[in-house]
Amino acid sequence: MTTASSGSAAGTGGSTDSTGGAGNTGGSAGGIDGAEPRWLTPAEQDVWQAYVQGSTLLEDHLDRQLQRDAGMPHIYYALMVYLARAPRRRMRMTELAMAAKITRSRLSHAIARLEKYGWVGREECPSDKRGQNAYLTDEGNEVLARSAPEHVTAVRQAIFDRLTPEQVTQLGEIMWVIAKGLQPEGTGADLPWRR
Repeated sequence: MTTASSGSAAGTGGSTDSTGGAGNTGGSAGGIDGAEPRWLTPAEQDVWQAYVQGSTLLEDHLDRQLQRDAGMPHIYYALMVYLARAPRRRMRMTELAMAAKITRSRLSHAIARLEKYGWVGREECPSDKRGQNAYLTDEGNEVLARSAPEHVTAVRQAIFDRLTPEQVTQLGEIMWVIAKGLQPEGTGADLPWRR
């Protein structure tokens, strides 16, 4: 696998020097405070490309499966799952956006579409008149129950059937480290559900 050069889609690697390492690409672009960016090593670039390709193909695989078998994109299914797991199949919209790691505008658009299908509804939040709850309807719960077997098969075939038990544990640990690092608590970080 080749390393990406500066200005590539990944935008994470420098040009390679004669030894195969990540070299200086020149130009005025620098890192923080004008310091030289810490270009990825060839080994890191391989890991990064593996992640990008694997995650992109996985999302496409799951999206196509759900569109084919359930008539909805992956994000709609995920939102319905969060609602199904919530007490009384209800969540505040802000909490649902946080759980799904999406912007409030994207959530609002998705919920509006799911409302048209009759699978999700909205209501005022009893504890906060300015807030809204989303809830999974009985029809939505039935759609989810019908869709789940094919979806879990797709997930299992794409991920768990390809990994050893040790790799499954490692994957979970690694992804939680990344997820937690990208949503630091108490910092006011620019996170999707705050937009």
